[in-house]
Amino acid sequence: MEEMQEQIQRIDIKVQQLLKEYNASQKEIQRLQKENEHLSKQLQSQTEQAKQLHQKVDAQTFSGSNMEDKAKRDLEKRINTYLKDIDKCLALLHS
Repeated sequence: MEEMQEQIQRIDIKVQQLLKEYNASQKEIQRLQKENEHLSKQLQSQTEQAKQLHQKVDAQTFSGSNMEDKAKRDLEKRINTYLKDIDKCLALLHS
């Protein structure tokens, strides 16, 4: 009978230890999820900033009247791409 009591105690100790590890794992998961959310927001913010800076650089590059031929062609290609995308969107809206 005493042997059975000892086994039950060992099992109880192991269950308690597993519960502690489980709780610690849940806290770690929550911490990592918060960190992931924070990093995702930070990445989104930095991506938006990069887009804005790129647009500013493009505006400054293309605002000069002394644009090189390559820059003009690049601008025309970009504008044509935008126009095609707009046409596709309009076609989808009308269908």
